[in-house]
Amino acid sequence: MTAGGARTEILRRVRAALADRTGRPGVEIPWRYGVPVHTGGDDLVRRFVERTTDYRAAVVRVSPGAVAGAIADALVSVGARTVLADAQVRHRWSGAAAVRWLDDDGRSAAELDRVDAVLTTATVAIANTGTLVLDHGPGQGRRALSLVPDVHICVVDEAQIVSDVPEAVARLVDSGLHTRPLTWISGPSATSDIELSRVEGVHGPRTLHVIVVGESD
Repeated sequence: MTAGGARTEILRRVRAALADRTGRPGVEIPWRYGVPVHTGGDDLVRRFVERTTDYRAAVVRVSPGAVAGAIADALVSVGARTVLADAQVRHRWSGAAAVRWLDDDGRSAAELDRVDAVLTTATVAIANTGTLVLDHGPGQGRRALSLVPDVHICVVDEAQIVSDVPEAVARLVDSGLHTRPLTWISGPSATSDIELSRVEGVHGPRTLHVIVVGESD
């Protein structure tokens, strides 16, 4: 059977299956894209922490003055001795831990793979999906930095957290960042086979630490 013949047969079967339905064909179903999705009884920050933790990321909430300590704790927990970050991040937090701070000077994928951890900021965070969005501007570096090293530590400000994907996209469009190469991160890298055996670290970092900065609980 040709592709066109298969399509015709599929549509015939669909029409036959719907023949006894009483709804009028061609009735338009109202749909509004961009309507915020409620976060239940949680505020945005708590929902983001909950969902990001569900993805097996390590998440902490800290006050602005405690960011350096949280970074140091994260680096100690993974035994990191070398940390890669861009100039903006190093200027703010290079004193957080006694590690070797590295700059990205066009390192190859193989060289990035030998780095213990990468430290970045983010552009937007999404509460209902536990997602980080990086636009790879200052504080975030190029895409390879958040995809190759085995540990990613990301600092997020509470003001960057939005409710859902439509709101995140709207914020990116409003700020003109939607044309940049964006990376959307929902927890550590993971995949599963047909038997649902979870494997982490296939497409990116196996370990993700998220530090949420604001009024900590």
